[in-house]
Amino acid sequence: MNLRNKIIVFGIGTLVTFTLPTFAQDDLMKMLDDETTDKNKTEFTTATFKTTRLINGHSIENVALGVLDFRISHRFGFISSGAYELWGLDNASMRMGFDYGLTKRLMIGVGRSTYQKQYDGFAKFKVLRQSSGARNMPLSLSVVGTVMYKSLKFDDPTRTNYQSSNFYYCGQIIFARKFTEGISLQLVPTVVHYNFVPTANDPNDLFSLGAGGRFKISKRVSVNVEYYYQLPANQFAGTYNSLSVGFDVETGGHVFQLYMTNSTGMTERTFISETTGDFFKGDIRLGFTISRVFTIRKPRVD
Repeated sequence: MNLRNKIIVFGIGTLVTFTLPTFAQDDLMKMLDDETTDKNKTEFTTATFKTTRLINGHSIENVALGVLDFRISHRFGFISSGAYELWGLDNASMRMGFDYGLTKRLMIGVGRSTYQKQYDGFAKFKVLRQSSGARNMPLSLSVVGTVMYKSLKFDDPTRTNYQSSNFYYCGQIIFARKFTEGISLQLVPTVVHYNFVPTANDPNDLFSLGAGGRFKISKRVSVNVEYYYQLPANQFAGTYNSLSVGFDVETGGHVFQLYMTNSTGMTERTFISETTGDFFKGDIRLGFTISRVFTIRKPRVD
């Protein structure tokens, strides 16, 4: 059995071991909920995922109205770099971001990454909310628009360069469903647009399909998996699909995320279409994210 198959088998075995007890508990809770649900009242699903980011990409969740989410993401180098680089710990990149809930359905955010000196901003709007009772909606749906700017100096300053060449855009639709208290899944069709591409044969629009899941193993801990599949017809040469596996740990007002990923960047352009590491050949980066929320404006109570 090769390394890739061993990793897949180990991962599946681990998830089954931890999630089977959760399934049994969720079935009992669902039976109780069915008996107590008021059919004349709409009950909206909450906490499909723990935070607004699954690992690299967006989740279906928004920050609440008037809440500021301060996020610091830190990522080390490839483990495969060996002992000389202390298995990646000698190299690191960071993204610092601020997300804010403008309304109950709309949130915005800005960030700055050390990798490629990149700035990004986004808006996420929740179109549908999963619910039961008087209004039965089987899933949640959000749309996300992101703009990214790479502020690195131009490789060839002697030629005519345009600032517009450093702008990139991303559009996403997120479909998500919370199946039980312990299991949530989402699909994320995505398009990334490049104003300027490396060669004339490269496409300006790159399409991909993201998928992710959350498997709760205790009250405060969950296992997260995220994968972005690039359509081969418009994939850059030498790149791989982004694969990430991690844990969410809730500690009061903080959410701590610890994960492994083959992606270097932390924006849609860099982790979806410019991942150069092969996860199954040891091109894995350890990383973590710390999230702290602050209530800036309390909702008005009528």
